[in-house]
Order: sequence, then C-alpha cells, then structure tokens
Amino acid sequence: MMSDWQPTAAFDALRLRARLNALIRAFFAARSVLEVETPVLSRAGNTDPNIASFSLQFSGRTEGAPRTRWLRTSPEFPLKRLLAAGLGDCYELGRVFRDGEAGGRHNPEFTMLEWYRVGWDHQRLIDETGALVQEALALVDRDAEVVKQSYRELYSQRLGLDPMQASDEQLRNALGDIRIDPAGLTRDDWLDLLMTHRLQPSFPSDQLLVVYDYPASQCALARIRSDDPPVAERFELYLGPLELANGYHELANAGEQRARFQRDHAIRQMRGHAEPPLDEGLLAALQHGLPACAGVALGVDRLLMAMLGTDRIGDVLAFDFAHA
Repeated sequence: MMSDWQPTAAFDALRLRARLNALIRAFFAARSVLEVETPVLSRAGNTDPNIASFSLQFSGRTEGAPRTRWLRTSPEFPLKRLLAAGLGDCYELGRVFRDGEAGGRHNPEFTMLEWYRVGWDHQRLIDETGALVQEALALVDRDAEVVKQSYRELYSQRLGLDPMQASDEQLRNALGDIRIDPAGLTRDDWLDLLMTHRLQPSFPSDQLLVVYDYPASQCALARIRSDDPPVAERFELYLGPLELANGYHELANAGEQRARFQRDHAIRQMRGHAEPPLDEGLLAALQHGLPACAGVALGVDRLLMAMLGTDRIGDVLAFDFAHA
C-alpha cells in the first residue's frame, strides 16, 4: 500500500491551474479560435530522434489495423489533418506523453496547449504567443517584456561564434569546461547543448525572450526560407531559463515531410532506437493541401512553474509520476 498518498501540489497551485485553463479558453474564444479534441492513441508515432514515445498493444478487434498504438507526444498531426479538411483556426489543451522524461522538471505525462492560425507566419504568431503568456503572468501580478532575437544574433553576441558557419570543433570548444561524451552527437546536438548549458541559464527571469529563424538543419516541421544561409522559420519562447513554447511557419509539402520523417528514421536506426510508423494520415492531408499557417505548442506545466517560481514540476501537478 502506498503510504505517501497526498497530492504533490498545494491546493493554491491547483486553483491557479484552473484559473489558467479558464484564461486560455477565454483568450481563444475572444479570437474565434475553436477548441477541439483529437485522439490520444494513434497508429503512428513521433519520429523525432530526441523524443521517445510510449506504445501499447490493443487486445480487441482491429479489422486489419495495427494492434500497436502510440500515445501522442503532441496533438500536432491530427490538428493539421483538421486544418487540411478546412476547419480553420483551432487549438487543443490536453495531456501528452513522452517516455524517459521524469525528474525535477519533467513528467512523462504533461499538459500541452497547441494552436494553429491560418494565413499567419511565425512572426505574427510570436506576438500572439507573447500576449497569451503576459496575460497568464498577470494572474500572479507579474509582467515580462517580450524581446525578439534571431538565433544567429543570439549565438554571435553571447558566445562569439556564428552558429550557421562555425565548425563542429568550435561548437564543442564553446562549451568550455562542460564535458560531454561526443559519441553519436551531431552538429545540431552541439548547438542544442550550447543553448541548454551556456545560454538558457543566463536568460533574465523578467524577460520573454523569443529566439527565431533557426538553422535549416533544425527545421523539424517548419518551412525553410532561402536566405544565405537558409533558415528554418521557427521560434522558441523562453521565460528566464525555462523554454515555454516552440512554434513554426508550418511545412505544407508532403514529399518534403516524408523525406524528413525518413531522415529521422535513419538517425533512430543509427542510435538503435525504435522506429515508430510514419503518420500516413498526416502525409495524405498534406498531399490534399494544408493551408498556409503557423502553429505553436506551449507547455502549460512549465508556464505554471514559472508563474509560481518553482523549478519542481511536482509543485504544479496534483500527483507527479512517482505518486501517480
């Protein structure tokens, strides 16, 4: 019998979560963005090499469909299918699941807010994302200025290197006395390590820093703009050292998306990781035609942590993973 049955969050934190959920719904209702619910279980998984998905076996009749189902790591793919079908601006506020992520700042199940704006690019969506977070902070009498900086400017000004042109050795050396086993790491891994170990810890706590226009190699599901060098039309929003949101000017090309999924599989195979099935429903939707749009995912638990000034995710969850 579990003796430690009490909630991990204080009641005031649970009440604040309820107020935040109400604020989010009011924010989008005022902007005519429709709330939807999409499946938590899918026949396809996330191919991202840096995200691990939970899978399970369905024991009932499948009518020829696969028994293995994957818990969603994001509602992105079904939301895009709705966009391709013509639904228009929409959002989902719900639970998502990621394997292997449990600890002070991570829980294997957490709450994600994801929304899409038809006809927008990532720059316009940055402004709306900043406005939502500012309204949320006002619930606890806090404010934060929105500051925008390109990825290239950030690394150049704070680390003295050009992230688009620097060699892998220069990236490794920029970590200073931080020692990382280099086995299997790619250029993008070194860039990410510089962000998490050298840059994020120094971000001001009273600032909403938006980093935009990433290296083309970090495109994920974003469009690539043919600058010199090319950049991915993507942004991330930070409140102090906490990454809160990740957004894109969305890729709409089905062939390019399939190629990116296949590149993910190649990296997974090299690392000896599972290769979840591609989301053929999404690819068919893109082939049909995804309207020009921008989308963003925001970690609600992370936002609550920032609002309460805690670095423990258990402080904002009724029951964290260890007590679930």
